[in-house]
Amino acid sequence: MEFDLGSMHPLVALMPDVMLVNTLLKRYPEILPILDAMEREAKEDRAGFAGILARLADVVSAFIVRAWVECGCGGSSGWVAALRDPRLGRVIAALHRDPGRNWTVAELACQMGSSRSVFADRFQAVTGMTPVRYLTELRMRLAAQWISREGMAIETAAQRLGYGSQAAFSRAFKRVIGKPPGAVRTLTSPRPHAAATVHEAAPAPQTP
Repeated sequence: MEFDLGSMHPLVALMPDVMLVNTLLKRYPEILPILDAMEREAKEDRAGFAGILARLADVVSAFIVRAWVECGCGGSSGWVAALRDPRLGRVIAALHRDPGRNWTVAELACQMGSSRSVFADRFQAVTGMTPVRYLTELRMRLAAQWISREGMAIETAAQRLGYGSQAAFSRAFKRVIGKPPGAVRTLTSPRPHAAATVHEAAPAPQTP
């Protein structure tokens, strides 16, 4: 599978290079009809079969990722806890819906329904980073996707993500991504890591 470099959620970055899915059919028997359909499409070579195969492969890929999450993400329990905590999930969803907003810790704590200190401690304990760092990394992943894949102007990306100056945006971008914004325009190949295209979106909170 291959995931787009700029849109990778931190949870995706924790995925191993190889995942064993030998128990997947037992956990998700509904995959069998999908695999049968893919086999028929590949053999019959009918009109539009390539597009159908791609969509079916997306579904199978989603099942694989879901199984990895439900099995504990290889011990990456922090992000599993974040996704399953409804109150913390609301905060993460809000950040993903409006990454360009000038969020304060107080506003995010209000989203969670707790005090600032309780929220900040809970967020860092579960995700391993501060809310400010999470927001910065989210913004830079989005910017990398917009600039490299969509050809967005660097100034436009900076403004959309709430930066008052292109210089401040460029410094943050290089700190997170490891290279200046202009350099990512040359990245035309996706990272060899995942099959379905992954777009940055708010992860849906789940209850345990």
